[in-house]
Amino acid sequence: MTSQTHLFRTVAGIINSVETFEGAGFLVRRPFPKSSFSEFDPFLLLDELGPIHLKPGQAKGAPDHPHRGFETVTYILAGRLEHRDSEGHSGLLHPGDVQWMTAGAGVVHSEMPEAEFTRTGGRLHGIQLWVNLPQSDKMSPPRYQEIPADQIPSAQTEDGSVQVRVIAGEALGAKALIETRTPIIYLHFTLQPGATIVQTVPQAYNAFAYVLDGSGEFGSDQESGNDGQMVLFAQDGEEVIITNPAEAQQPLDLLLIAGVPLNEPVVRYGPFVMNTKTEIQQAIDDYRNGRMGKIHA
Repeated sequence: MTSQTHLFRTVAGIINSVETFEGAGFLVRRPFPKSSFSEFDPFLLLDELGPIHLKPGQAKGAPDHPHRGFETVTYILAGRLEHRDSEGHSGLLHPGDVQWMTAGAGVVHSEMPEAEFTRTGGRLHGIQLWVNLPQSDKMSPPRYQEIPADQIPSAQTEDGSVQVRVIAGEALGAKALIETRTPIIYLHFTLQPGATIVQTVPQAYNAFAYVLDGSGEFGSDQESGNDGQMVLFAQDGEEVIITNPAEAQQPLDLLLIAGVPLNEPVVRYGPFVMNTKTEIQQAIDDYRNGRMGKIHA
């Protein structure tokens, strides 16, 4: 499906998610990292929490834990999540909100379902992406960018068949508010049956789609990608093409994520991602000795 004016990327592979437990015991779907696929430079992890309907008192979260050397991007689709950290920062994420946390030199934080949501129960759905930091920024001061749902730029095609929320990068004329340390694209697309989107993604970027709901056709080779699968694009074009077939019974809901590879050594140990084993040992030592701080009641 190429022409003189378009060179659409092909699909390099399809990654299935695995189910795993995180934090205090909540279930996530994770396409990476896993034994067969550990990273997709500059990305380190993608977790999908839910969608799940929780009974009253059933919600669980991630109590106090540290991070150093990368960024976490939390995107809430349903439910409410409370955040607190060792820098004295706290906040409440509602459906559609995004928090882009640059852990940098180190922070201890907690991510827990909001107290009232825990009491009543309800639908919970969220995404967390880990973005690696370049070596020059790994020890930078922690920073937060929290964008409420009504401030996230959005756009749609003239016929309304494709809608997008622009978390990072640009799409359909809308440009993100988030500032990223390295060039990142993070787009939430919804395609109605029969709709196609062509999105510019510079060839230098590593790019993938993650299917939140539905099933679609990806790349110039029209590979099928389904709910819970990660579609890897080859670096062989400047544009990504995605279609929701006309015969589809539901919209195709997906994330399109891309970034410029850092091409630096990656040494990771749980919540720490650095460039050398010595730096990892230093991170462990700093955390154990309280140098990343703690969350005060």
